[in-house]
Amino acid sequence: MKKFLYRLTLPIQYLLVFLFIVFEEFIWEGIAVPVGTYLQSLRLLQGLESLIRRMNRYLLLVLFVALFVSVELAGVTAGVLVVRGMGLFGVLLYALKIPIAAFTFWLFRISREKLLSFAWFRWVYAKLLLFLDWLKSRKIYLRSMEIFRRIKERLVGILEKLRRILPQGRNELFRHLRVLYRRLRERLNRHRLK
Repeated sequence: MKKFLYRLTLPIQYLLVFLFIVFEEFIWEGIAVPVGTYLQSLRLLQGLESLIRRMNRYLLLVLFVALFVSVELAGVTAGVLVVRGMGLFGVLLYALKIPIAAFTFWLFRISREKLLSFAWFRWVYAKLLLFLDWLKSRKIYLRSMEIFRRIKERLVGILEKLRRILPQGRNELFRHLRVLYRRLRERLNRHRLK
């Protein structure tokens, strides 16, 4: 029975790990964190931060939950759109949700104490952290992260080689590509004449 349950949950674990890695490595670290950093630097948010710190904890909870639920629903809707063949709309919706998600996590970061003052919210947050720890402790996650790390290192190596090979600057790059094209065309013409 234990082996059957393991086989039953294995695809779910793979799916969870894959989604978590995509979210954490590509979307969160690659897009949401830089967007959040940019938003944080705006004067508007600096003024908003002091207003939020003075806000009633119930109003803050309603604001946070509304933003969080809307971001999650947008993500699910984007996935449904992609599955239904409306990939462009799905990708656009997902892209639009990223700044809102970054703002939502910024809001959580600055109002964490007030939000965690609700017992049920603290319980859900603790369970979420336990779930993420459990997910990160899985062999599947550890192996996947190792594979992802190797792929990332190879891609960085390829990009470094390209930077060394290709000339710097847009105009210089196009000039270089034109020279390569002319050489290739000349070689092809020589082969045709033979």
